[in-house]
Amino acid sequence: MAHFAKIGKGNIVEKVVVVHNNVATTEQAGIDFLNNLYKSRDVWKQTSYNTRGGIHKLGGTPFRKNYAGIGFKYDQTRDAFIPPKLFNSWTLNEDTCLWEAPVAYPTDGQFYTWNEQNQTWDLA
Repeated sequence: MAHFAKIGKGNIVEKVVVVHNNVATTEQAGIDFLNNLYKSRDVWKQTSYNTRGGIHKLGGTPFRKNYAGIGFKYDQTRDAFIPPKLFNSWTLNEDTCLWEAPVAYPTDGQFYTWNEQNQTWDLA
């Protein structure tokens, strides 16, 4: 199955839909199908369900850095989907197109939440 993200104002993803591979034999074929289906001239971009941080979890070719979600931004320069920024202190990793905290997440196996005020990971 092929997944397509509808891009709206400000290059923000408004919806993600699935098109059968028999229909979406190419990205353009999928786009044409969706615009015909919805009787529109919307902007659609194909997205890979198995891609996160520029890595395809099944060993395939990564596509547009991240699977698109509603509220993600499509960056034309990077040809990538970027999730919403959750905290002001986080910065965009240019390789993964994911936001990163200024302090690495602990690796002790416990669950943490980010404390923006203290710039720390606190036990959940």
